[in-house]
Amino acid sequence: MPKRSGNITIRDVARTAGVSIGTASRVLNEKQTVRADIRTRVQKAIDELGYRPNAVAQSMRRQSTHMVGCIIREINIPSLAAFVRAAHDVLDEAGFSLLISNSEGREDRERELLIRLNSQRTDGIMLGPYTPIDEKFGSLLRSLDAPIVLVDRDRPDWADAVMADHAGNAREATARLLELGHRRIVLLTGDTIIYPARERVRGYTEAHEAFGVPVDPALVRATSFLPTEGFRHASSLLTGRDVPTAIIAGGIDMLAGVLRAVRVRGLSIPGDISVIGAGDSELAELHTPAISVMRWDQAEIGRTAARLLLNRMAGNADGPPEHVLLPTEFIQRASIAPPPKRA
Repeated sequence: MPKRSGNITIRDVARTAGVSIGTASRVLNEKQTVRADIRTRVQKAIDELGYRPNAVAQSMRRQSTHMVGCIIREINIPSLAAFVRAAHDVLDEAGFSLLISNSEGREDRERELLIRLNSQRTDGIMLGPYTPIDEKFGSLLRSLDAPIVLVDRDRPDWADAVMADHAGNAREATARLLELGHRRIVLLTGDTIIYPARERVRGYTEAHEAFGVPVDPALVRATSFLPTEGFRHASSLLTGRDVPTAIIAGGIDMLAGVLRAVRVRGLSIPGDISVIGAGDSELAELHTPAISVMRWDQAEIGRTAARLLLNRMAGNADGPPEHVLLPTEFIQRASIAPPPKRA
């Protein structure tokens, strides 16, 4: 005998059917993006529980807004601008508008924006790198009505994701310095709660292991991508007797701080110190000497994320998650050389 619908919610239906709340919602809203077997399971749960949706709310949810939400850490970061522009172009061609929100690198802000975008009935959401996906955050993501694509962050087995091979990139850059004879190599990067920063530390460590060179923990500084942090850490490390012979700056802004610290210390690149940046930029290309960089295609990340989302919104809502790892490359310029001979 079916239960009375008084206290039955969409969450109960989803739990009984063994699907996400978003999937159960799409069945109720009669969207044609759910496989027949999944639709049957949800309908069976509805019948068993005696669930009756709110007719007004259901009618509202059926209407596509043709809006996609995009949450990124800082709108003014140049590399993220390339990502946003490329995603916008793909979505615009498909008839969707892109609503961009700035999380300011705050976990509470990210959660707030996700809830807001969901309440505004966006058709899909792209979530840029920041908050680690723990059980609580993962539960929030899975409760969203709209499909979601994770960008350059941890990839759970229940969501689409696209990321660059930051570990491989850092491994290649570090290995090149080790091949040149460097043994005291600094890695400056953002907080390792962020996927790209954590992956760079992994690649840096793996390169040292491959060459049989121990990692000095004092040379790995994972704090923030801000230029002031790059300047502060580089200034500190370049002072004293046992100074490093190479620095890898894990971000465009951080590279600016490192270059200023090198200049203030009166050191030459690459004569006194070799420098590598993460992410190509006009700063790296136009600097004298030109700075070697770990490069990845932010625009391609944006295009791929948008295509994954369009696929979910157009007819494959419950297919297996897609995880796309995009290649990276190391661009060697004039900023690296064998380490100087010191007394």
